[in-house]
Amino acid sequence: MEYTTKLMYQSNYWYNDGMKKANIRDLSGAITSLKKSLQYNTANIAARNLLGLVYYGRGDVGEALVEWILSKNFQSHENIANYYIQKVRENPEELDAVNQALKKYNQALSICYQNGEDLAIIHLKKAVAAHPSYVKAYQLLALIYMHTEQYSKARQAVRAAYKLDTTDDITLRYMHELNQIRKERTVRVKEKEKKEQHTVTYNIGNETIIQPVSSGFKENAGLHSVGNIVIGLVVGVAVMWFLVMPAITASRQEKINEQSVAFSDKIATQEAEISALTKELDAYRSTSEETENAQATANSTKDSYELVMNIAKHYAAKDMGDEAMLEELLKIVPDSLGTVGRDQYEEITGELYPRMCTNLFGTAQENFEVANYASAITNLKKVMQMDEGYNDGAAMLLLAQSYEKSGDIEQANLKYQKVIESYAGTQAAENAQAALDAQSAGGEE
Repeated sequence: MEYTTKLMYQSNYWYNDGMKKANIRDLSGAITSLKKSLQYNTANIAARNLLGLVYYGRGDVGEALVEWILSKNFQSHENIANYYIQKVRENPEELDAVNQALKKYNQALSICYQNGEDLAIIHLKKAVAAHPSYVKAYQLLALIYMHTEQYSKARQAVRAAYKLDTTDDITLRYMHELNQIRKERTVRVKEKEKKEQHTVTYNIGNETIIQPVSSGFKENAGLHSVGNIVIGLVVGVAVMWFLVMPAITASRQEKINEQSVAFSDKIATQEAEISALTKELDAYRSTSEETENAQATANSTKDSYELVMNIAKHYAAKDMGDEAMLEELLKIVPDSLGTVGRDQYEEITGELYPRMCTNLFGTAQENFEVANYASAITNLKKVMQMDEGYNDGAAMLLLAQSYEKSGDIEQANLKYQKVIESYAGTQAAENAQAALDAQSAGGEE
């Protein structure tokens, strides 16, 4: 008990530390403290909800939703995580904008590996415009600006990231790097100014004399005049060739460049979408059975809840027959229900299923005796849905016999084999083995 109490105290301590850091926008520090809190107590709902809010403040909406959903699984009622999730769902346009920003960020990251910095900048600008609190996008944008020596724009991007998270390691590292670059550039400018100084300063008594550096310009004035004329002619020709001619096609080239950027953007988007779809298809193929089961469960959740609520109302009012309630209950997927829905479902089936199993099994026996095998199979399938092992496998044995009499030998043998494996040592298992032996003997003759 003392050990458990210490863990709770440690978890609460780190939660309080994370709260303090979050209040001063020390989001990276808050994430570290809240993760430590959850290490001591994974069921600390307050810490997990706050961690989701911190992630949301950094623009990581996906991580935030993961934490809130986990919190909801720990405590489904009276949990503010339900409110957070509902607020996100109520604004699908914002969620779509976040999704688009994430896609643009991933595209920009992929393009950077291909040395396409200009196109990556375009994608990242769109990402931060759609999702202004996306710290990672600002950081990548600053890094690209630094790589392309656009230092003023890099500082703007780093400042935006710093306002969102004041202690992020990557942001602080970029700020330090930009400060170092500024110092180095200042030193280089001063050295260049010293080299380009064209005057000499000296003192005579109390007077300061500034004298231009001597040159041989005056001595060679005539030669310089001829040289200037020649240079003027060369410059004139160069101006005609390099300025006038390109000006004729400048507007046309500008349009071509804009189209190239637009096409590159479109191609990059399509490639990213194709890659994402390919990965999604591969993942779907590798886990097809799990995916299908999950999808079926998700689709049936809403219907199952509605059916349970409806049947519970009729069950309490006693205004619905057993057979009608059974038909509705068999449509429900119990695993898709939450705690409250599952409790109501088990309360109803706990009383109804045993009674209906007895009735349907008796009816199926009567059907079998009069050779009405189709009705027997229908009734026994319902029994199997309610209680597969009803009467120590007797119901499954009767189902196998009904399949055999109706001519479906394959299904009959599957059921016989299952009775033998699942209910070994029972009369049903002995009868099932005898039926298989009789088939084998008949086949040999």
